[in-house]
Amino acid sequence: MWWVAGALGLDQITKAIVVDKLTLHSPVSLLGDVVRLTYIQNAGAAFGLKLGGPLVHTVVAVGALGVLSWLFLSLPLTARLQRTALAMVLGGALGNIIDRIRLDYVIDFFDVGVSEAWRWPVFNVADSFVTVGVLVLALSWSRHQNAEAGAVENSD
Repeated sequence: MWWVAGALGLDQITKAIVVDKLTLHSPVSLLGDVVRLTYIQNAGAAFGLKLGGPLVHTVVAVGALGVLSWLFLSLPLTARLQRTALAMVLGGALGNIIDRIRLDYVIDFFDVGVSEAWRWPVFNVADSFVTVGVLVLALSWSRHQNAEAGAVENSD
């Protein structure tokens, strides 16, 4: 469960620093134009997708948080990798939900790309935890499915 607190804490600390130190919509170069810090206020969904207003995004996020919490609590303690991955997703989701409830938008700031025409949507630490957690869950589930398929083949 410390992953939830760690992800949430790191997310909120980095956002506080960004708000304090950066100017809205003014990129700061870290590695040329490839990696920049650009403080934006994202009223859309993850990576700037527009799926309705802030209330819709908050309701969907809270619903997803409920499902993720149920999944986390239903996993056996021995499923450490899956529990860690879910905790990362939960911590990231909580970080963005806090922004949505407190501000009606999410603070984003990682800006990656090779030119103005080829940039990934600006994101934050919470988005990173959610993305990595989901990838780990998918790989873990895939590995588990492959192991079960191998066990069935070997029993024939």
